[in-house]
Amino acid sequence: MPKRDYPVVRTKIKDLLSADSIKSYGKKKSFPVARPSSMNPEVTNVSKDHEYAIAYTNGLFYGAKATFNVWNPYVQEHNEFSLSQLWILSGSDSDLNTIEAGWQVAPERGDTNTRMFIYWTSDGYQTTGCYNLKCSGFIQTSNEIAIGASMSPISRFNGSQYGFTIIIWKDRKEGDWWMQLGDGPDGKVIGYWPASLFSYLSQSASSVEWGGEVINRGSGSLHTTTQMGSGYFPQEGFGKASFIKNILTVNDNNTLTTPQNLNTYTTQKSCYDIVNGIADNWGSYIFFGGPGRNKYCP
Repeated sequence: MPKRDYPVVRTKIKDLLSADSIKSYGKKKSFPVARPSSMNPEVTNVSKDHEYAIAYTNGLFYGAKATFNVWNPYVQEHNEFSLSQLWILSGSDSDLNTIEAGWQVAPERGDTNTRMFIYWTSDGYQTTGCYNLKCSGFIQTSNEIAIGASMSPISRFNGSQYGFTIIIWKDRKEGDWWMQLGDGPDGKVIGYWPASLFSYLSQSASSVEWGGEVINRGSGSLHTTTQMGSGYFPQEGFGKASFIKNILTVNDNNTLTTPQNLNTYTTQKSCYDIVNGIADNWGSYIFFGGPGRNKYCP
């Protein structure tokens, strides 16, 4: 598979203003989250609004890394969203701790731009946590990147492909979870989630997930046409379907390793699907996404 350059977020003045002026950036509400990493997907009562196409691995983790292909999917309703992200998790149900980061299209924030985001919760999305810097929690240490900024350039169907790398790791001495955008000499450490925010994640993570999520409001009793990823199914492959590559976790020796057991899960594969694999220059990867409503997904 061809290699591409992966630029980091471009910061603009209007994005800096927007990041602090929108009261609700599609804030995640309390709902029965489908967590195949901690539940049996066959018996999980999946939220009727949230749909997933994810890869996941269970074990003992101290961080994760991946490179995210960036698109600008269509979102049908003002109160829906489409995202691509990684989840670092521990606990379950009302005690679920998560650290999340990726890109999202969420019209509720005022536009349909693709924006980088971060998120956290320590009680299963009930009362704690928020997107970006909407509440106290994440400590930003760099002013070079605006958290919540629009991303540019965007990948094009059968055209140039763009993306960015996220690395999140636990400082084993202080216990905090740090985040970096970009890789190598161009990487920028942007800040950290203090260990004091969490119960389970104050020690380690028990699962990591990568993939896509959409909200399906079911307007008119029909499945949403909100797209996941590029809006094309993963079987279309490179240049057409959205991907996440170089999927890695941080182990107990503070070493980046390829997950040995990477499982996949999708809520409704006729609407959004996922495939995974391994390639020499991509490492462990997934293609995922879909158009939402179609003749097989009414």
